[in-house]
Amino acid sequence: MGLRGMTRWAVTRWAVAGLVAVGLAGCGSDASGRGEGDPGVPSVKADEDLPELPLERYEFSTRDNRRHTEAQARMARSCMRKLGFEDFPLHPKQPQGSVTLNAVAMSSYPYGPLDLDSARRWGYGWDPELSPADGARHEGRAMTADEHKAMYGLSREPAEGCARSGTERLTEGVRDKRRMWTYAPGRSRSLDKAVAEDKRVREALDTWSDCVESKGAKRYKTPGDAFRDKAWHRGSDRGGNTGQTKKELATATADVECKREHNTAGVWWAVREEKQRADLARHKDVYEAVRADQDRVRANVRRVLGGAHPR
Repeated sequence: MGLRGMTRWAVTRWAVAGLVAVGLAGCGSDASGRGEGDPGVPSVKADEDLPELPLERYEFSTRDNRRHTEAQARMARSCMRKLGFEDFPLHPKQPQGSVTLNAVAMSSYPYGPLDLDSARRWGYGWDPELSPADGARHEGRAMTADEHKAMYGLSREPAEGCARSGTERLTEGVRDKRRMWTYAPGRSRSLDKAVAEDKRVREALDTWSDCVESKGAKRYKTPGDAFRDKAWHRGSDRGGNTGQTKKELATATADVECKREHNTAGVWWAVREEKQRADLARHKDVYEAVRADQDRVRANVRRVLGGAHPR
């Protein structure tokens, strides 16, 4: 899941972007074009300022994913215990000597990081004591080599591995699994391509680029380009974390500061919302079918977890 002395040229570009934002928000916008107080263009300075987008209702939420992961972990542990691994932990680490590269997702895609304190301290990376996926501290002992084989189907039994043994139970009753997992994210990605070409977003990103450059950082076309800059040296020895050099910290800070100053994420969100709302109206029946299948998974997860409340 705002951004972070401008030159005269940059000020001119901001004036243009301000007019674009005014057009987006309507007459209720203030003179800066930020849409302060107008629901059309929210003022976004932090992740919690981002309103829900229309298609988010048709994707699993962070809470859904956390509960699904917990249910899978419980079923995997039960499977492992049946195989004789009586003390298998609920949330084991990978075996010593195995190399695992964490999948790094850009915070608040596609807007990039919005937390100024985190940008100043960790740049485009994260606190190495925390998991990049959900901010949880690692817990549980490491799996043994034999446990690892059984967990991931590298031994004879069970063939699919305990990690996947409960998958069918969690998707019981689902009409179309592929559609459930991929339809809304796929539509969102497709629509985001159109959003990126929208004049309002291009103007907002040009203004952000000018601002970042004026603060002494390299010029980037988008926050995603800044996040993915190879200069940050993400390494497998750090699980995909960055080197967090002075240059990286300064760039990430400028990135977030400029997004805050020009409400880049607010304008961007408003265009995404507009296009998603139109797509939802065109394909309402499909979206509702997806939602029904997701509700079946949620019901299955509730049965596994019972009254438990995963962190």
